[in-house]
Formats: sequence, structure tokens, C-alpha cells
Amino acid sequence: MKKEVQRGAQSNSIYGLGCIGAVIYFLTTATSFTMGVLGVLKAVVWPAYFVYEAFKSFGL
Repeated sequence: MKKEVQRGAQSNSIYGLGCIGAVIYFLTTATSFTMGVLGVLKAVVWPAYFVYEAFKSFGL
């Protein structure tokens, strides 16, 4: 019987903490309910913007 070893599980917890931090940041800076909802949506997709800006700064 083969045992499967999962690697890289630590990155999931770091990603989760980043998402929680982003939600807290966007909710505390929201000035209305609509901005709060938009902030939650931004918190879900912030890694995509981060990677895009990183690639742009590296000239890729």
C-alpha cells in the first residue's frame, strides 16, 4: 500500500492568513455597505493583482 505525501501544505495556511488579513483591511476601510461587499470580493482576488504587478515590475 502506497502512502501519499502531501507537500506544500504550509502555503495554504499562509494564503488563508493573507485572505483573512485582506478581508479585515478592506472591511475596516469601507465607508458603506456596498464598499464592504466590494472589499470582500477584492480580498478573494488580491493574489491575482499581486502576481500581475510583480510580473509587470519584473518586465515579464
